[in-house]
Amino acid sequence: MSRATHTLKTLAAPALALLSLCAALAASRHTAAPVAATQLTAEEEAANSRPLKLPLRSPRLLVRKKERRLVLYDGEAAVRVYRMVLGSAPEGDKVRQGDGRTPEGDFYVCVKNDKSRFHLSLGLSYPNEAAAERGLRDEIINRKQYERIVRAVRNKQRPPWDTALGGEIMIHGGGTGGDWTLGCVALENQHIEELFKVLPMGTPVRIEP
Repeated sequence: MSRATHTLKTLAAPALALLSLCAALAASRHTAAPVAATQLTAEEEAANSRPLKLPLRSPRLLVRKKERRLVLYDGEAAVRVYRMVLGSAPEGDKVRQGDGRTPEGDFYVCVKNDKSRFHLSLGLSYPNEAAAERGLRDEIINRKQYERIVRAVRNKQRPPWDTALGGEIMIHGGGTGGDWTLGCVALENQHIEELFKVLPMGTPVRIEP
């Protein structure tokens, strides 16, 4: 073996080791187990054990993304707490179609679908006005699309779901084994059944980080 060849092999060995390490880290990132919703606390279980007083007087939903919780309120009282999971990019606010994020902010139920691919679904009024304003500012949507969104939201209708901001953000069934949606909020089937029965169109929904 020539001195030059030996030198090249000596220099290449650390580089190959580094490449192998990077490849292993990349593989572990892609094969990491999805985040599953944590078990309910005793207090949450106690709230769920009490029968709902129907009809609910002032229902609203709170989604806490980091905690993987969806809370049903009647007025100021939390009457149900459900485990839930999110999409492929659970952190951060939704920006555009296909980013896998769940939007944050204030919405309302604008669709009730009893023929959902995921058992049952409640459609949310995303994009809202705040998303439309950001989209217009960042040139993701045009002025006409912005005006269509704002007009629909102010009339409590379903906003357009066909712009580059995305849409069809749902609360639906399908299970909570790990984050698996495209940005929707997924529950166990029996829990979306309960919500579907008691929530009217227009129910306020807040999604927090």
